[in-house]
Amino acid sequence: MRDLLDFYQNAPLLELGIEADRVREAKHPHGIVTYIVDRNINYTNVCVADCGFCAFYRRPKHQEGYTLSFEQIGAKIDEAKALGAVQILIQGGHNPYIPFEWYLDLMRYIKQYHPIHIHGFSPSEVDFFAKLFRLDAREVIRELRAAGLDSIPGGGGEILVQRVRDIAAPKKAGADRWLEIMELAHEEGMKTSVTMMYGIGETLAERIEHLERVRDVQSRTGGFTAFICWPLQPENTPEFGHMQKTDAVDYLRTVAIARIVLDNVPNLQSSWVTMGMKIGQLALRFGCNDFGSLMLEENVVSAANTTHRTTTDEMERLIRDAGFTPARRRQDYSIIMPAGAAA
Repeated sequence: MRDLLDFYQNAPLLELGIEADRVREAKHPHGIVTYIVDRNINYTNVCVADCGFCAFYRRPKHQEGYTLSFEQIGAKIDEAKALGAVQILIQGGHNPYIPFEWYLDLMRYIKQYHPIHIHGFSPSEVDFFAKLFRLDAREVIRELRAAGLDSIPGGGGEILVQRVRDIAAPKKAGADRWLEIMELAHEEGMKTSVTMMYGIGETLAERIEHLERVRDVQSRTGGFTAFICWPLQPENTPEFGHMQKTDAVDYLRTVAIARIVLDNVPNLQSSWVTMGMKIGQLALRFGCNDFGSLMLEENVVSAANTTHRTTTDEMERLIRDAGFTPARRRQDYSIIMPAGAAA
């Protein structure tokens, strides 16, 4: 194949899609597209990272700042489980007022009173905990895991090139540190997802660099279960509100090149949450084998005025209409039930 950057930049859209679809089919020859039912729980919006692209966070002492109680989180979990959820994604701002024991107690509380798979605390949060509580990052991961954390999401990845991070999120874990924490988690036996949020001033070459760095870690650890990418949602953000949201063609080109480069990451997830249902469906022919989450609750993207909603019936119809067989899954991508089976 021609040089990756040249292919990404200059190949016709459908040529990119055909190559990505070929990789997808080689990895998932049975024509199954999965999805998960879960809930995003943002336990706090108080944050001192001051990321210029985030419309969700509030500075300490802001009147709109909050931290959920254990009981509020438990109620959200019970609501989600009643609708078939098998997981919660729990992430929050970098809140300097929450002690480390609170996080450990929360894990224990959930496992005792509202048992469910806990997918939580991005590498940026782990790095924040390590610095704030003067702990080694490996120790943070070990203690969270011992308390009940099951897997780690790829949040806060943005673009894993330091030049870009210095502009967009200078107070957050750097590119090397983010990848280091993921590798530590894999060494501790935890599986993680990995992400890329693009459209924040990076070049196409830097997007490729991001993907190649992910591939390099995966070649050493095998710990990434899935890759998810989406464009910046600029509306209401502190520093990026003037920027244009990248279009659907850019998204399809980007997800396709990700499938081609990340030939050692097993799953690629479509981002209908940011792109809408039809583009999310099209992405299934541009390398994606997973339709993401039903997303019973989502706060971060919504804060930037991007709101899409769906149902399991609609997700399954879109998957079928794209020529695939839908199936509900767990976090590790094992199948819970095929489409149409009784819950």
